[in-house]
Amino acid sequence: MDGKHVAIKCPIKSGSMYYNYKQFFSIVLFALVDADYRFIYVDVGCNGRISDGGVFANSSIFKALEEKSLNLPPGKLLPGRESPLPYVIVGDEAFPLKTYLMKPYPSRQLDLSKRIFNYRLSRARRVVENVFGILSSRFRVFKGTIDMEPEKAQKIVLACCALHNYLRTKVLSKAKYSPSGTFDEEYTDTRTVQPGQWRQENTEPLRPIIQQGGNRASSDARYIRDELCDYFNSDGQVPWQWDMA
Repeated sequence: MDGKHVAIKCPIKSGSMYYNYKQFFSIVLFALVDADYRFIYVDVGCNGRISDGGVFANSSIFKALEEKSLNLPPGKLLPGRESPLPYVIVGDEAFPLKTYLMKPYPSRQLDLSKRIFNYRLSRARRVVENVFGILSSRFRVFKGTIDMEPEKAQKIVLACCALHNYLRTKVLSKAKYSPSGTFDEEYTDTRTVQPGQWRQENTEPLRPIIQQGGNRASSDARYIRDELCDYFNSDGQVPWQWDMA
């Protein structure tokens, strides 16, 4: 899960509503992606002043997750655990910690086990980073400012997301749209990461969103994160994690 700013022209009579912390006008593209680099949930149109957490809190998926109406699979008993752990969405530090949404430990005086957890979480988050990267690389409308009112810009962004999924799904177009080397590739034998081709453009057309306000997590959410942390450092460990920076 992640969110990005999409630059738009200053809407008429909007004041500073769409003016973000990077000092340009924008709407927010908020999305949830799967392991095959496809969008499975998209929300577009929030004004640029809002945070990742704010976009999430005002989205339909937040309401569904809070009300437990998404029909998610039941929790799973992982090796070495005494009770099942739920399936979770992966987010960055801008999002709230929930029983269904994991974020990193705050980067202040972390011990090795928590650094390992943050590293493993960041590896999973690399998928959504790559999705946004290839989207902005392939659809040049994101390279500059969309010279339209927010409502029309929203439709353009949604269309690009739909086309991205279509091109990633169809066998004949998938190889051309995202050939080998398009996304980041990590080699566990050499502990190296080959950056995806989209990173070589060295541009940032879609800007990240920052956290605004605090986040008081529930004891259940903290317990689940601690359990996952312990699992990644015991039965769920992988050899290359100990070489993390």
